[in-house]
Amino acid sequence: MSWWSDGDDADDEREYGEYDESSVRVRPNPKGNKPRTKQRPAYANAEEGVVWTVDRGRYGVLMDAGTPDEREITTARARELGKKSVVTGDRVGVVGDTSGSEGSLARIVKVQERTTLLRRSADDSDAVERVIVANADQMLIVVAAADPEPRPRLVDRYMVAAFDAGVEPILCITKTDLADPAPFAAHFSCFDLRIVTTTSTSFDEVAPGGQVSPALDELRGVLDGHVTVTVGHSGVGKSTLVNALTGSRREVGVVNAVTGRGRHTSSSTVSFKVPTGGWIVDTPGVRSFGLGHVDPENILKSFAAHAIPAEGEPVDGIPLAEAHDWEIVDRIEAGELGDVGRERLESLQSLLASKGGVSARDLAAAADDARSDELG
Repeated sequence: MSWWSDGDDADDEREYGEYDESSVRVRPNPKGNKPRTKQRPAYANAEEGVVWTVDRGRYGVLMDAGTPDEREITTARARELGKKSVVTGDRVGVVGDTSGSEGSLARIVKVQERTTLLRRSADDSDAVERVIVANADQMLIVVAAADPEPRPRLVDRYMVAAFDAGVEPILCITKTDLADPAPFAAHFSCFDLRIVTTTSTSFDEVAPGGQVSPALDELRGVLDGHVTVTVGHSGVGKSTLVNALTGSRREVGVVNAVTGRGRHTSSSTVSFKVPTGGWIVDTPGVRSFGLGHVDPENILKSFAAHAIPAEGEPVDGIPLAEAHDWEIVDRIEAGELGDVGRERLESLQSLLASKGGVSARDLAAAADDARSDELG
């Protein structure tokens, strides 16, 4: 007889014969739903729209923009997106009730590839980025000639962020009836930077004499055909500017007479259509603009990319925008962009040091080493 026995099988059959597969106890599904699968629907029927505002987990999406069926709908973010963020300016795919009727709620199931992405961080040492807007192609940097006082180094930061995001910076100096904007604008005379100015009364729709305000007309021309994001210190007049350009009713604030600081009035990022064409995105005012997410290599490159080329042939045939960091330092120190260029370079070198990257001393030493190598 072998080590196993048919007799044992017979005993088992007698002992468990009263049971069958229906006797197996299965733990019930407490939620009563179907098992999850890794397969996700393709949502081929998703309708396309653009996110125009984000507010506490709800996304305002504009559907069929520019057509007779244009409408605003309220949406939520679908679980299928995982950790994918949805921000103002995103082009998205939407399913569900897209009628825009009261109480309706659709779902965002797709986020299209972004052409640009403007970000900031809490400070220069914080690598966690905070996305401001997607798919903008212009940045309107708004500063006041006075009340509050303008800060050149804050504008430097905005220009670095614009270069990093791939958007074109434009400087708008407001309240020029309170102070002469020329001294501040001179800080950026070494740059090919468009500068527009306004007064405290520029944004009356109709100026004295029945004419449209020239400042308003010029700014609308700047925005025409573009998606422009506004950035700036609290109290400089961003929301006043947006209201005048679009006819919206964004809340505006005043500057504290004691501290000289603006009060935050806008708490969310919202897009508005400009009647003459284009979109403007109003962002909350900030007192700082961290660049912890920016690659240090892009800081001096942003400076060189906007610099006005020197007359004649570039040094060694290399345009400043294509030079290495140490070459940029060397050429600016040699006077290529004058005293203004040195001032802007010092600002950016300080920014590099604040990020814990290459310091001004390191860059200067690299320039000295490179000169020594060339000489022998």
